[in-house]
Amino acid sequence: MRTDLTLTMIKPDATLRGLTGTILKEITDAKFSIVALKLIQLTSYEAQKFYAIHQGKPFFNELVEFMTSAPIVAAVLKKENAVEDFRQLIGATNPENALEGTIRKKYAESLQRNSIHGSDSNENAWIESHFHFSDKEIYDFL
Repeated sequence: MRTDLTLTMIKPDATLRGLTGTILKEITDAKFSIVALKLIQLTSYEAQKFYAIHQGKPFFNELVEFMTSAPIVAAVLKKENAVEDFRQLIGATNPENALEGTIRKKYAESLQRNSIHGSDSNENAWIESHFHFSDKEIYDFL
């Protein structure tokens, strides 16, 4: 399992507020390379599939509605120890618990509208990257 790749999604709350470029700059300033990048509008089916692990939880329908409310930016990032380093860069899921200087502390509006997603394990980074990108889209630029 690769440890140098992770997936991020800049969420609808951030894209709607024009924060995509600012967040991408923070990511590259932290020495992550962008391997693949796309602006997409998730369908309800795609959002349900991506977040299937949360199906049946009270917030699932709201999450799907939120993630389909506006475009997102999906990106595969490369850096040694990518998942752990990226999780530190973005901060805690709940921005109230995020450390100063993290992306979520700076830009999140709430627990749900927290501006950015980051894979939580190397296994999920692979699964999530391949949800949005083909092998060719990822590995042609490594």
